[in-house]
Amino acid sequence: MSSGIHHHQKKPHHHQEQQNVYNQNYHEEMKQHSRNEHLGELAAAAAGTFALYEKHKAKTDLENSHRHKTEAKMAAAVAVAAGGYAKHEHHEKKKLQKQHKKHHNHPF
Repeated sequence: MSSGIHHHQKKPHHHQEQQNVYNQNYHEEMKQHSRNEHLGELAAAAAGTFALYEKHKAKTDLENSHRHKTEAKMAAAVAVAAGGYAKHEHHEKKKLQKQHKKHHNHPF
């Protein structure tokens, strides 16, 4: 015991180890939900942009107008779905935050 530390203090308590693992998992899940939310937002923006492009092409390329209109509608549907996914991930992130605060007995 030359280090001056009591032998019980060499390792953190079991509860502290569990708390560290919980915090690490919480932060990893938060990052994952944030990334997925941003990917959903990006996909919604890209699909929306493509839908607008196809709508414009439907007006300018009269020979393939029907195809461009169909692609515009499909892209718009993908944009809505991606927006829904982003909203879902945002909700999951908020739910995880609420659970984390409840777990730590935060008053807010």
